[in-house]
Amino acid sequence: MQIYLPIADLPVNIFLVLGMGLAVGFISGMFGIGGGFLMTPLLIFIGISPAVAVASVASHIAASSFTGAINYWRKRAVDIQLAMMLLAAGIIGSASGVWLFTMLRAVDQLDLVIGLSYVTLLTIVGVIMINESVQAELRARRGGRATLRRPGSHNWVHGLPLKMRFKRSKIYVSAIPVWGIGFSIGFIGAVLGIGGGFLLVPMLIYFLRVPTATVIGTSMVMTLVTMTSATVMHAATNHLVDAVLALILMVGGVIGAQFGAHTGQRMRAERLRLLLGLLVFAVGMRFAYELVVKPDDLYTLRLVASE
Repeated sequence: MQIYLPIADLPVNIFLVLGMGLAVGFISGMFGIGGGFLMTPLLIFIGISPAVAVASVASHIAASSFTGAINYWRKRAVDIQLAMMLLAAGIIGSASGVWLFTMLRAVDQLDLVIGLSYVTLLTIVGVIMINESVQAELRARRGGRATLRRPGSHNWVHGLPLKMRFKRSKIYVSAIPVWGIGFSIGFIGAVLGIGGGFLLVPMLIYFLRVPTATVIGTSMVMTLVTMTSATVMHAATNHLVDAVLALILMVGGVIGAQFGAHTGQRMRAERLRLLLGLLVFAVGMRFAYELVVKPDDLYTLRLVASE
């Protein structure tokens, strides 16, 4: 059954797109991640332009994170002060990302930059996750215990100036890395269509030593606001948000996430990380293949506005 996507300007099989939403939703529920770093490449692989894929997935991520953010807010598992600090820089990062997105699109370099960025990001993250999970699995088989990082321990980040006390997370840390993390996540999300949860959560835990009890809720609030801002700016500036595509993905994602959450609870954390790392690395390699393989169409036609 074909359905026409008005902004993407091409017909797609509605069951294929719905199936992609189900699959990514299942993975998101199983691993506790947003899934944007998988959804955007999958849309590109079926022929949707990277620009439309990034803009549309941003709206999908914003909608998907809304329910989770509300639930964590009600449970008082959100560090409001930390979230506001991250958002202050995150919105600026989103605006900067949309500006760069528009500039790259104007000079016809957007597709190349998105492809190279995904190859680099997914390959690095995948290798790190595979390495960490394999070491944890080997350690578990030898009867050793995983090395735990205590929230109260310090690293070089805690020596920076402009320190602030975040009461909910019980940390005393400089505002500089908080702003830097917020800006980076907002920027990456706007350019690549990634919610940033799979990057933000490790950053908050390993760099700022934020406790797990508040890190997930704070991350979801950050993702919700930055992706909503990116969606609005993409729609107003580039007119690339395909509402039909985003709606189909949302339906599949919500359903798939329910089944993924039940499956993930039955698996060991080390194996979950290993599976996710392999998946991330595989998508990165698939993107690398797309960049070097000879395309079917050696040229495209595009209308250029006359002066």
